[in-house]
Amino acid sequence: MCGIALFISGIHIDLSYIQPHLTTFLDHPSNQVYIDIDDTKAALRRRGPDSLGIKNVFLWRNDLGNLNGVCESDELSKRGLSSCGNLEFIGATLQLRGSTAVTQPFVDSFGNVLVYNGEIFGGVQVNRDSNDAEVLMALLGKCCSCKSHNHAKECSCNGERLNSVPELLSAIKGPWALIYWQESSKTIWFGKDAFGRRSLLVHWPNSRDSRLLLSSVSPVSSICKSSDSGDYSDITESSFWEELPCGVYSLSIQDLDIDKQLVGEVRNHDWTNRMLRELVKWERSSVAPVTERLNISGLSSQDMQSACLMNMPVDIGNTHASVSLSSAVAVLTALRKSVTRRTILNHICQAVPHDYEETSNAPVAVLFSGGLDSMILAALLDECLDSKYEIDLLNVSFDGQLAPDRISSRTGLKELCRVAPLRSWKLVEIDANLSSLTSETKHVMSLINPADTYMDLNIGIALWLAAGGNGWVDEVIEIDSDVAHHRVEYKSEARILLVGSGADEQCAGYGRHKTKYRQGSWARLHEEMKLDMQRIWKRNLGRDDRCIADNGKEARFPFLDEDVIRTLLDIPLWEIADLDQPSGVGDKIILREVAKLLGLYEAAVLPKRAIQFGSRIARESNRKNFGRIWNPAINLHKDIPIPPSARSVSFPSKLNFSFGIGFDSIANDYKVVYITMYPDQPFVADVYSCNASSWGKNSLKSTFLS
Repeated sequence: MCGIALFISGIHIDLSYIQPHLTTFLDHPSNQVYIDIDDTKAALRRRGPDSLGIKNVFLWRNDLGNLNGVCESDELSKRGLSSCGNLEFIGATLQLRGSTAVTQPFVDSFGNVLVYNGEIFGGVQVNRDSNDAEVLMALLGKCCSCKSHNHAKECSCNGERLNSVPELLSAIKGPWALIYWQESSKTIWFGKDAFGRRSLLVHWPNSRDSRLLLSSVSPVSSICKSSDSGDYSDITESSFWEELPCGVYSLSIQDLDIDKQLVGEVRNHDWTNRMLRELVKWERSSVAPVTERLNISGLSSQDMQSACLMNMPVDIGNTHASVSLSSAVAVLTALRKSVTRRTILNHICQAVPHDYEETSNAPVAVLFSGGLDSMILAALLDECLDSKYEIDLLNVSFDGQLAPDRISSRTGLKELCRVAPLRSWKLVEIDANLSSLTSETKHVMSLINPADTYMDLNIGIALWLAAGGNGWVDEVIEIDSDVAHHRVEYKSEARILLVGSGADEQCAGYGRHKTKYRQGSWARLHEEMKLDMQRIWKRNLGRDDRCIADNGKEARFPFLDEDVIRTLLDIPLWEIADLDQPSGVGDKIILREVAKLLGLYEAAVLPKRAIQFGSRIARESNRKNFGRIWNPAINLHKDIPIPPSARSVSFPSKLNFSFGIGFDSIANDYKVVYITMYPDQPFVADVYSCNASSWGKNSLKSTFLS
């Protein structure tokens, strides 16, 4: 995993071509934040610990009015010139490929500059001992230099057919984000892959900060006014940064405006690869089993014909769909190839720490809950990885051995040992206490930015701790023919982490999928799944990438491989999921069949459980944080801690509660009232004062409330 950034200053940015698609309120910035380049470098270095580099491109006009760019400031001073604009590229590298050490940014003999974060798994030829960023740099240098938006299909430069930059990037299979300066056209190209598997944040210029900024991650300095007390109610509004939407963008530097300032015009570009465009649309031909679900006895021949033409299924009862063996085998084959591509151990140069191979025999780890998705990934990793290597299974818990994910991870380990007895498995148990993670919580807040909900924070903390790999493993000791187990501290040094993201979105694993199915049958289910896949870059992947990469680890998502997505879309929806059946049976039924093919019969019946609930961080967070008040008139919010009456570990089964908000005109104060109703006891009301930022308690009689 690498970290990349670009700071653009001294250039007026024209956003008129893409402004209708922007999600930020450019004219209404919120809290004032100034992103410091040194803080950004520190944040990027955590992602790319092997090397860090900076390259400046200074833009200026000569006497003939031609735009020129130089990479050294002393060249300008020698000529007595001043820079009109400045492009500052930053690249931090976690090197997992290549026989020689590399340092970003890459600069070629033509003055092109590249910072790259990604992996090429197909579409572009990369030899096993080659570094994919170097290969990409060479190919980009051969791309057509005509203006992107005027690039004709059969454009030729110097008499030969050349790819455009969008054509080259559309051909790549794998996750990527990049920023590229094309010297010949004076154009900055930036973007990320069609599914957003690598983070790239953008700050569009506004009245408070006129720079255009791109970065893999938000530095800690973007989180303002946070105190060390654990009160994080003053998080910076996320309108400073936003997730850059998936796609390819160009910033073409043009003539000076009336203020003698360079002008840069931003445009976005369509994917040119037909298969990729189809995957982005995420359409499947077989959504509803029409002919199998028509109530033939109850319909006239005319009604039957109309229903077929309109693709309207008619239920005939709880007939359960079955998954064909060929469909399950097809998914298993695609997943196996996906994991293989993501776990081939390329020859690594000496940039990797010298003690890496000595201290670790587990180059690849799995984010492991013991659930269906992570069990499949672990079993496939065993098939793809040389048996001489250990496999680390990273499991995080906020409730010791009692968290559901800890229990299922131990059960899952036993099943993996049964199906792969020759493999050395290490279940790394990472125990955490949310109340003692004050500084860590503030740090993770900067990583999840621009996400800003407690759910995002809970997931981010769990992922960040898991990726860190600091935990405990069980060791077996034989003493006088007796076997004893004891826990020893252990840190996973695996630089590659397999994550199951994308499985629930593609295989109907969320509760809302069942809700949509019950509301509108197969068509509504398909639309909900499509929506999930088309927004996964914004809701999940950017956040997850940043939290995992902060530990110098690279997250890889086998379920989001292009060929896996295509394979799943080619299968009828009723073979992907059968939501008439209970949880743990019909949801993700295709993956349950895959698990059975791998011999994982216990994992095949496990219900879906999200990491924030399985690790129990959500429960611990709820004890600490009650909710949030938002004033839309001034666009400010205030986080409310949990009321004193709700802080007990367990609640009586007959306990009832309610809450409300109101304005106290006498005290000029907004107040939240939380009423707890114990059986056979007086009501208790906790009253929160927004002015005092604290709860008070009052005992109220029931006659008063009535």
